[in-house]
Amino acid sequence: MKIHVTYLCGLEVRTIQLKARQGWTLYQLTKAGRRGITSLERPALRLAAYVHNLRKRGFTIETEMEQHGGAYKGRHARYRLLTQILAVQILSEGGTK
Repeated sequence: MKIHVTYLCGLEVRTIQLKARQGWTLYQLTKAGRRGITSLERPALRLAAYVHNLRKRGFTIETEMEQHGGAYKGRHARYRLLTQILAVQILSEGGTK
């Protein structure tokens, strides 16, 4: 997926292009709103790495640890985008869903 995203970084308006899994991850975070996303709900290998890379690019993303049950009980992270997104334009969806 390739997207153009316009967002607030402090008082500055920035527009950047994101592609591949970083574009997909930011798009999923934007769609999810305050609910956020987890790798259980939106399966993606290395979701934490994509979130880390988005943070390095200036996006503020909150992490909340949650318990889950099932055969492999444990904890997982829920990520929420706190950066104010002004516009997202999808340039191509590629093969990533």
